[in-house]
Amino acid sequence: MHKLLRAAAVSLAASACALSFSSGNSSAEEPIRIAHVYGKTGPLEAYARQSHVGLMMGLEYATGGTMEIDGRRIDVIEKDSQLKPDIGRAMLDEAYGDDQVDLAIGPVSSGVALAMLPIAEDYEKLLIVEPAVADSITGANFNRYIFRTSRNSSQDAIANAVALGQDGASIATLAQDYAFGRDGVAAFRNAIEKTDARLVFEEYAPTDTRDFTASAQRIFEALKNRQGRKFLFVIWAGGGNPLAKIHAMNPERHGIEIATGGNILAALKAYKAMPGMEGATYYYYGIPQNPVNDWLVKEHKARYSSPPDFFTAGGMVAGIAAVEAIRKAGSTDTEELISAMEGMEFEGPKGLMKFRAEDHQALQSMYHFKIRVDPEVSWGIPELVRELKIGDMDIPVQNQ
Repeated sequence: MHKLLRAAAVSLAASACALSFSSGNSSAEEPIRIAHVYGKTGPLEAYARQSHVGLMMGLEYATGGTMEIDGRRIDVIEKDSQLKPDIGRAMLDEAYGDDQVDLAIGPVSSGVALAMLPIAEDYEKLLIVEPAVADSITGANFNRYIFRTSRNSSQDAIANAVALGQDGASIATLAQDYAFGRDGVAAFRNAIEKTDARLVFEEYAPTDTRDFTASAQRIFEALKNRQGRKFLFVIWAGGGNPLAKIHAMNPERHGIEIATGGNILAALKAYKAMPGMEGATYYYYGIPQNPVNDWLVKEHKARYSSPPDFFTAGGMVAGIAAVEAIRKAGSTDTEELISAMEGMEFEGPKGLMKFRAEDHQALQSMYHFKIRVDPEVSWGIPELVRELKIGDMDIPVQNQ
């Protein structure tokens, strides 16, 4: 049905274009329409807000403040997925069909992203996925209209495996029981097999869990009699605060160390109680040293009286990628954009980024950190141990 509608739309557009040229107006003056489909409301609202701020700052930075590309104004249309897959799917359908956007960006949730992927394929329009991370987005469920600027679960997992995979350590995981958590643990399991450590137990909990007592007891039981270093590696997004709650149960009495990846500044407040905790992160504003990040940090502090956060950087990357792709293609035609973006390199707040041609996943640096506590800072500071650059990580291609 969509293909028939598109055929009719193309015919109408051709007629309109002919009329436009006959009246002396250039199609180059038509605005570039970008839809941002993201969970403005719902449990990940804080992530979504950061993503949108970052997107708008990325578009601003990449266009030198003009919000135009080759004389065409950029119009951003916001759509609220409410963090529900069916609504996200409907919003993307509406953006492509009714709003006639040139491309879309989003969403926050991996579950919502997986529901949206077929819509992009059906309309043959680009979807730049940011910040959803499930491997299956650019893996088993991938289609050629999907590009992802955010890191994927494998990048998270391999970076954290480097941080934790040492000295024959025994590791248990706690993750949310949906695509984000399941894919994250699967990727971590595969990555840890290449190290000296062992994954000995996996625990999954509903996304709305608030009481982690039962989960913690099972994890403690699985680890307490193990020899050597023992880690509980937590993969969690949104509310619930499992780190603080499990830390309060004194896992140290069993010799268990808590470990996790990076997170937003509000979540890093819980890290302050765990100085020396190790992990790997996608972004922390104080780590990357480059002109793009310098601009982002300076401008964000000036405008919002706070440093840019975890998902602000991701939104900025998506905005820069969209501008660079349109500029390189010289067009908003989907096929020309795909040709331009496959293998495209560009600079973001994390430094060099590159879209891999095989699965359109953005390759990028990750950061091994150790938490440092500063009494003047309200959160635990992820202090850089080692930057893991593109060449340092063997990220599997999973769509073949």
